[in-house]
Amino acid sequence: MSISRRKFMQAGAAAVTGAAIAPGIRLVELAQARSPEEAASTAKRWGLLIDSAKCAEGCSYCVDACHTEHGITSNNRPETDAQWIRKVTAKDPETGYTHFLPVMCQHCEEPPCVDVCPTGASFKRADGIVLVDKHICIGCRYCMMACPYKARSFIHEDITDQKSHVPRGKGTVESCTLCVHKIDRGDNNTACAEACTELGNDAILFGDLNDLKTEISRRRRTEPSRQLRSDLNLNTGVRYQGL
Repeated sequence: MSISRRKFMQAGAAAVTGAAIAPGIRLVELAQARSPEEAASTAKRWGLLIDSAKCAEGCSYCVDACHTEHGITSNNRPETDAQWIRKVTAKDPETGYTHFLPVMCQHCEEPPCVDVCPTGASFKRADGIVLVDKHICIGCRYCMMACPYKARSFIHEDITDQKSHVPRGKGTVESCTLCVHKIDRGDNNTACAEACTELGNDAILFGDLNDLKTEISRRRRTEPSRQLRSDLNLNTGVRYQGL
Protein backbone atom coordinates (compact mmCIF):
# COMPACT_ATOMS: atom_id res chain seq x y z
CA MET A 1 0.00 0.00 0.00
CA SER A 2 1.38 3.40 -0.96
CA ILE A 3 1.80 6.16 1.61
CA SER A 4 -0.84 8.34 -0.08
CA ARG A 5 -3.38 5.50 -0.16
CA ARG A 6 -2.69 4.63 3.48
CA LYS A 7 -3.25 8.25 4.53
CA PHE A 8 -6.47 8.38 2.52
CA MET A 9 -7.82 5.23 4.17
CA GLN A 10 -6.82 6.44 7.64
CA ALA A 11 -8.51 9.77 7.06
CA GLY A 12 -11.68 8.05 5.85
CA ALA A 13 -11.76 5.68 8.80
CA ALA A 14 -11.22 8.57 11.20
CA ALA A 15 -14.12 10.46 9.67
CA VAL A 16 -16.44 7.49 10.07
CA THR A 17 -15.26 6.94 13.63
CA GLY A 18 -15.79 10.59 14.48
CA ALA A 19 -19.41 10.39 13.36
CA ALA A 20 -20.11 7.76 16.00
CA ILE A 21 -19.00 10.02 18.84
CA ALA A 22 -21.24 12.49 20.60
CA PRO A 23 -21.19 15.83 18.70
CA GLY A 24 -18.94 18.55 20.04
CA ILE A 25 -16.81 16.27 22.19
CA ARG A 26 -13.06 16.13 21.62
CA LEU A 27 -10.70 14.38 23.97
CA VAL A 28 -7.82 16.50 22.72
CA GLU A 29 -9.63 19.57 24.05
CA LEU A 30 -10.03 17.85 27.41
CA ALA A 31 -6.35 16.99 27.31
CA GLN A 32 -5.48 20.66 27.08
CA ALA A 33 -7.10 21.20 30.49
CA ARG A 34 -9.31 24.10 31.51
CA SER A 35 -7.33 27.07 30.20
CA PRO A 36 -3.85 27.89 28.90
CA GLU A 37 -2.89 28.92 32.44
CA GLU A 38 -4.00 25.54 33.80
CA ALA A 39 -2.81 23.33 30.94
CA ALA A 40 -1.26 19.96 31.64
CA SER A 41 2.34 20.42 32.74
CA THR A 42 5.35 18.22 33.36
CA ALA A 43 5.52 19.81 36.80
CA LYS A 44 2.88 17.27 37.81
CA ARG A 45 2.62 13.55 37.30
CA TRP A 46 -0.65 12.01 38.38
CA GLY A 47 -0.74 8.46 39.64
CA LEU A 48 -2.28 5.87 41.94
CA LEU A 49 -0.94 3.87 44.87
CA ILE A 50 -2.95 0.69 45.51
CA ASP A 51 -2.64 -1.38 48.70
CA SER A 52 -3.67 -4.93 47.84
CA ALA A 53 -3.78 -5.82 51.55
CA LYS A 54 -6.77 -3.50 51.90
CA CYS A 55 -8.52 -4.69 48.73
CA ALA A 56 -11.31 -7.06 49.77
CA GLU A 57 -12.39 -10.16 47.88
CA GLY A 58 -15.67 -9.64 46.08
CA CYS A 59 -15.62 -5.86 46.48
CA SER A 60 -16.40 -4.03 43.24
CA TYR A 61 -16.94 -0.47 44.50
CA CYS A 62 -14.08 0.90 42.41
CA VAL A 63 -15.34 -0.83 39.26
CA ASP A 64 -18.92 0.29 39.85
CA ALA A 65 -17.85 3.87 40.53
CA CYS A 66 -15.81 3.96 37.33
CA HIS A 67 -18.76 2.67 35.29
CA THR A 68 -21.12 5.21 36.83
CA GLU A 69 -18.73 8.12 36.34
CA HIS A 70 -18.09 7.31 32.68
CA GLY A 71 -21.50 6.03 31.63
CA ILE A 72 -20.34 2.48 30.99
CA THR A 73 -23.26 0.07 30.99
CA SER A 74 -22.91 -3.68 30.92
CA ASN A 75 -24.53 -5.69 28.15
CA ASN A 76 -23.83 -8.88 30.11
CA ARG A 77 -21.39 -9.96 27.44
CA PRO A 78 -17.91 -9.95 29.03
CA GLU A 79 -16.19 -10.41 25.71
CA THR A 80 -17.48 -7.04 24.46
CA ASP A 81 -18.07 -5.03 27.65
CA ALA A 82 -15.73 -2.15 28.37
CA GLN A 83 -13.22 -2.77 31.15
CA TRP A 84 -11.57 0.46 32.19
CA ILE A 85 -10.82 -1.12 35.56
CA ARG A 86 -11.11 -4.76 36.58
CA LYS A 87 -10.55 -6.79 39.73
CA VAL A 88 -7.80 -9.41 39.47
CA THR A 89 -6.97 -12.32 41.77
CA ALA A 90 -3.26 -13.09 42.19
CA LYS A 91 -2.16 -16.22 44.03
CA ASP A 92 1.32 -17.19 45.21
CA PRO A 93 1.77 -20.75 43.87
CA GLU A 94 4.19 -21.66 46.67
CA THR A 95 2.30 -20.38 49.70
CA GLY A 96 -1.23 -20.12 48.38
CA TYR A 97 -1.48 -16.53 49.64
CA THR A 98 -4.08 -14.67 47.58
CA HIS A 99 -4.21 -10.97 46.67
CA PHE A 100 -7.09 -9.04 45.18
CA LEU A 101 -6.29 -5.89 43.28
CA PRO A 102 -7.75 -3.53 40.70
CA VAL A 103 -5.92 -3.25 37.39
CA MET A 104 -6.35 -0.42 34.94
CA CYS A 105 -4.23 1.53 32.46
CA GLN A 106 -0.91 1.95 34.26
CA HIS A 107 -0.19 5.33 32.62
CA CYS A 108 3.37 4.43 31.70
CA GLU A 109 6.09 7.03 31.27
CA GLU A 110 7.04 5.14 28.10
CA PRO A 111 3.65 3.76 26.96
CA PRO A 112 3.85 0.95 24.39
CA CYS A 113 0.35 1.83 23.19
CA VAL A 114 1.57 5.25 22.08
CA ASP A 115 4.61 3.79 20.34
CA VAL A 116 2.57 1.49 18.09
CA CYS A 117 -0.36 3.79 17.27
CA PRO A 118 -0.21 4.58 13.52
CA THR A 119 -2.34 7.75 13.70
CA GLY A 120 -1.27 9.37 16.97
CA ALA A 121 -4.67 8.69 18.54
CA SER A 122 -2.94 7.19 21.57
CA PHE A 123 -0.98 9.92 23.29
CA LYS A 124 0.40 10.96 26.66
CA ARG A 125 -0.29 14.30 28.31
CA ALA A 126 2.53 16.31 29.81
CA ASP A 127 1.29 15.31 33.27
CA GLY A 128 1.60 11.60 32.50
CA ILE A 129 -2.03 10.71 31.71
CA VAL A 130 -2.34 8.38 28.71
CA LEU A 131 -5.41 9.00 26.54
CA VAL A 132 -7.04 8.11 23.22
CA ASP A 133 -8.32 10.72 20.78
CA LYS A 134 -11.43 9.01 19.43
CA HIS A 135 -11.61 11.31 16.40
CA ILE A 136 -8.43 9.91 14.89
CA CYS A 137 -8.58 6.36 16.29
CA ILE A 138 -9.12 3.99 13.35
CA GLY A 139 -9.81 0.93 15.49
CA CYS A 140 -6.74 -1.02 14.39
CA ARG A 141 -6.27 -2.27 17.97
CA TYR A 142 -2.47 -2.29 17.76
CA CYS A 143 -2.45 -0.56 21.15
CA MET A 144 -4.50 -3.38 22.68
CA MET A 145 -1.93 -5.90 21.47
CA ALA A 146 0.98 -3.78 22.71
CA CYS A 147 -0.40 -3.17 26.21
CA PRO A 148 1.15 -5.71 28.63
CA TYR A 149 -1.63 -5.06 31.16
CA LYS A 150 -4.61 -5.81 28.86
CA ALA A 151 -5.97 -2.46 29.98
CA ARG A 152 -7.71 -1.39 26.78
CA SER A 153 -11.16 -2.27 25.43
CA PHE A 154 -12.66 -2.05 21.95
CA ILE A 155 -16.18 -0.70 21.51
CA HIS A 156 -18.12 -3.14 19.33
CA GLU A 157 -21.55 -1.56 19.56
CA ASP A 158 -23.26 1.80 19.21
CA ILE A 159 -23.03 4.00 22.31
CA THR A 160 -26.13 5.88 23.43
CA ASP A 161 -26.72 8.37 26.25
CA GLN A 162 -23.07 9.35 26.44
CA LYS A 163 -21.89 11.69 29.15
CA SER A 164 -20.55 15.01 27.91
CA HIS A 165 -17.17 14.57 29.66
CA VAL A 166 -16.55 11.06 28.28
CA PRO A 167 -16.26 10.82 24.49
CA ARG A 168 -16.84 7.22 23.41
CA GLY A 169 -17.66 5.71 20.03
CA LYS A 170 -18.21 2.42 18.22
CA GLY A 171 -15.10 1.18 16.48
CA THR A 172 -12.63 2.89 18.80
CA VAL A 173 -10.40 1.84 21.68
CA GLU A 174 -10.73 3.15 25.24
CA SER A 175 -9.17 2.74 28.67
CA CYS A 176 -8.83 4.39 32.08
CA THR A 177 -8.26 8.14 31.78
CA LEU A 178 -7.48 8.70 35.49
CA CYS A 179 -10.75 10.68 35.45
CA VAL A 180 -9.03 13.43 33.47
CA HIS A 181 -12.20 15.53 33.47
CA LYS A 182 -12.25 15.53 37.28
CA ILE A 183 -8.58 16.50 37.43
CA ASP A 184 -9.02 19.37 35.00
CA ARG A 185 -11.98 20.80 36.88
CA GLY A 186 -10.03 20.73 40.13
CA ASP A 187 -11.41 17.65 41.92
CA ASN A 188 -7.91 16.16 42.15
CA ASN A 189 -9.25 12.66 42.68
CA THR A 190 -10.57 9.72 40.70
CA ALA A 191 -13.95 8.05 41.00
CA CYS A 192 -12.37 4.73 42.02
CA ALA A 193 -10.29 6.29 44.81
CA GLU A 194 -13.25 8.29 46.09
CA ALA A 195 -15.47 5.21 46.21
CA CYS A 196 -12.84 3.13 48.00
CA THR A 197 -12.37 5.87 50.60
CA GLU A 198 -16.12 6.27 51.12
CA LEU A 199 -16.38 2.53 51.71
CA GLY A 200 -13.67 2.78 54.35
CA ASN A 201 -11.13 0.48 52.69
CA ASP A 202 -8.72 3.24 51.62
CA ALA A 203 -6.99 0.84 49.26
CA ILE A 204 -6.61 3.37 46.43
CA LEU A 205 -4.71 6.64 46.82
CA PHE A 206 -4.54 9.23 44.04
CA GLY A 207 -2.25 12.23 43.80
CA ASP A 208 0.66 14.09 42.26
CA LEU A 209 3.75 11.89 42.33
CA ASN A 210 6.04 14.89 41.78
CA ASP A 211 4.77 16.91 44.74
CA LEU A 212 6.75 15.92 47.82
CA LYS A 213 3.99 17.30 50.04
CA THR A 214 1.31 14.87 48.83
CA GLU A 215 0.45 11.70 50.73
CA ILE A 216 1.04 9.50 47.70
CA SER A 217 4.52 10.94 47.18
CA ARG A 218 5.41 10.54 50.87
CA ARG A 219 4.27 6.91 50.93
CA ARG A 220 6.10 6.15 47.70
CA ARG A 221 9.30 7.42 49.33
CA THR A 222 8.89 5.78 52.73
CA GLU A 223 7.00 2.54 52.05
CA PRO A 224 7.74 -0.32 49.65
CA SER A 225 5.72 -0.54 46.46
CA ARG A 226 6.20 -2.10 43.07
CA GLN A 227 5.18 -1.88 39.45
CA LEU A 228 3.34 -4.60 37.61
CA ARG A 229 5.80 -6.06 35.08
CA SER A 230 8.67 -3.99 36.42
CA ASP A 231 10.94 -5.94 34.05
CA LEU A 232 9.57 -3.86 31.17
CA ASN A 233 11.00 -0.63 32.63
CA LEU A 234 7.92 1.40 31.72
CA ASN A 235 7.97 3.51 34.91
CA THR A 236 4.24 3.23 35.50
CA GLY A 237 2.18 5.88 37.22
CA VAL A 238 0.30 3.17 39.11
CA ARG A 239 2.12 1.33 41.89
CA TYR A 240 1.06 -1.49 44.22
CA GLN A 241 1.76 -2.36 47.83
CA GLY A 242 1.38 -5.73 49.50
CA LEU A 243 2.34 -7.84 46.48
